[in-house]
Amino acid sequence: MTIGRTVYLNGNYCPVEDATISPFDRGFLFAHAAYEVTSVYDGRFIDLEGHLSRLRRTLEGISIPNPYSDEKWAEIHSDLVDRNGMEEGTVYLEVTAGDYGLRDFAGPETFTPTVFVYADARPLIGDLARDGIRAITLGDTRWKRRDMKTVQLLSQALAYRAARQEGAETAFMIEDGLVTEAASANAWIVDADGKLITRELSHAILPGITRAGIVSLLKKEGLEVVERAFTPEEAVSAKEVFTTSSGAIVAPVVAIDGKPVGDGRPGQVTRRVQRLYYEAMGADVAAVAPWVLG
Repeated sequence: MTIGRTVYLNGNYCPVEDATISPFDRGFLFAHAAYEVTSVYDGRFIDLEGHLSRLRRTLEGISIPNPYSDEKWAEIHSDLVDRNGMEEGTVYLEVTAGDYGLRDFAGPETFTPTVFVYADARPLIGDLARDGIRAITLGDTRWKRRDMKTVQLLSQALAYRAARQEGAETAFMIEDGLVTEAASANAWIVDADGKLITRELSHAILPGITRAGIVSLLKKEGLEVVERAFTPEEAVSAKEVFTTSSGAIVAPVVAIDGKPVGDGRPGQVTRRVQRLYYEAMGADVAAVAPWVLG
């Protein structure tokens, strides 16, 4: 990861070292904030409209006024990419409920948001997409409105730390005996009949933008997608498992709790999903991901 040296803060572009936010900001004190992460590939944004639509929904749900129109948000994103000379990576935005000089739970009637945006240059298609990742299972301790993309990420951060301690890269979160999602991604399995299964949308999971794009692509290809919850046991015994997110795109899961998924290697269905999405991104698949063609 290479954080761009120019960031955007409350209407101004400035060097990252000059970007300061009050300790009384509600994002800092209460995690009262929304965020989005949009991928950039070959200088182009991947489904920025979808991310901005979800941002609008989250801000409305947590009572923060949306400070900008979609057009202004797009302009800020493009400016940051240009100012930092970034061709591939992600743009992170955060909108908090702002600072009014007090630590008051309810806060003022109307919030004046803090807006922070930065660019992060890094490869989107790399070794983890090629070789796969390992997962552990953990109880899901997050709040009940996971469909809103807020910065209340302590449970996810601890899940990643627990995974690292077990020699894994992510965690599958379990609630009432069912997988909700991965630590910061939607979870998918491929059953013995080759059906692709991912949990249905509800308050229990985040409506992933990459998830939506892949569902659309698969339906166009005539592939069946079953939207339902599945158990950890189904995941371990599945033919294939993968996750989808803006940062990792499509990540094959090759082991869960130390047990191999399938033959312990990314499977053919996962490779097909990767190829379809990489092509939709505009990637030269033969050059950047030849392993999806084998």
